[in-house]
Amino acid sequence: MPRKSFVPGATVAAAAALAVGLAGCTGGSSTDDDAADAKAGGATSSSQAAEPGRYQTLPEACGLPARGTVRGMLPGDGRQPSQADAEKIYGGEADITYDTDRRVGCRWKRETAAGTRHLSLDIQRVVSYDAAVSDDDKAQEIYADKELAADIPAGDADSTSPTPPSASASATKGKGAGTANGAGAGKASGAGKASGAAKAPEDGGKGSTGPSASSDASTAPDSSTAPRVLDDLGDAAFLNDKLITADSGVHRDVTVVFRTSNVIVTIGYDQWSTDKTMLPESQELQDRARSLAGELVERFNE
Repeated sequence: MPRKSFVPGATVAAAAALAVGLAGCTGGSSTDDDAADAKAGGATSSSQAAEPGRYQTLPEACGLPARGTVRGMLPGDGRQPSQADAEKIYGGEADITYDTDRRVGCRWKRETAAGTRHLSLDIQRVVSYDAAVSDDDKAQEIYADKELAADIPAGDADSTSPTPPSASASATKGKGAGTANGAGAGKASGAGKASGAAKAPEDGGKGSTGPSASSDASTAPDSSTAPRVLDDLGDAAFLNDKLITADSGVHRDVTVVFRTSNVIVTIGYDQWSTDKTMLPESQELQDRARSLAGELVERFNE
């Protein structure tokens, strides 16, 4: 990933102080020079800027995930799309942003007879304009606000490595971005079936009257698929999972947010169906979202 050069504020201050000293030094004694140097050094020390973030630019969002990863997250219904359709589906649509060094994003969508899947990627590079606050610390503040807004249970960290039933997460976690095509392998193992749904309980179509209207995790708080903190992904991460049945159809929305240095990445992955008797499964959607997150962490660490 390209990096822009960065000149810390302390270096600028030191250079300015040195220039002033040289301009004014027309014939003073060595004692006066030493005193001036000491004074300039003291000023530089007192105005030391906070540590800059690791990242000074952002990658192109639509090209960041491997094509095989995107293909595995947007399974079809057994029909091979034409080359033009494949490019439209897997190429993604870039978000419109006005500063691509500060924020980029991309969206993918695929419709099948079994329903529709959406994948979105939002990448934000955080810059602190407070000399006393580092870029990383500012990014952590923003990340913490996102975690709080998602109402993720505190102290409920997922300390185990992901063990998805498909080959996607394990292959990507072990080999990073270089083998991201492994994310599509889940299609062959059955995890990427177009339906990806389980039969709903009898009251599954009652809209917002039951606990499952917003999230099935509320009915099983001890489930491994409940919203939770992820302690094995970047510098900080969490996963959210909501089942929505109050809309015209039923859909499950899985979100993974992680921070690496001064960059915050948000992955949105959902599956929609007009058949409210079929509920999209948490495990498969979560496994694929976490697999993509692991791949992206590796890409940022390159």
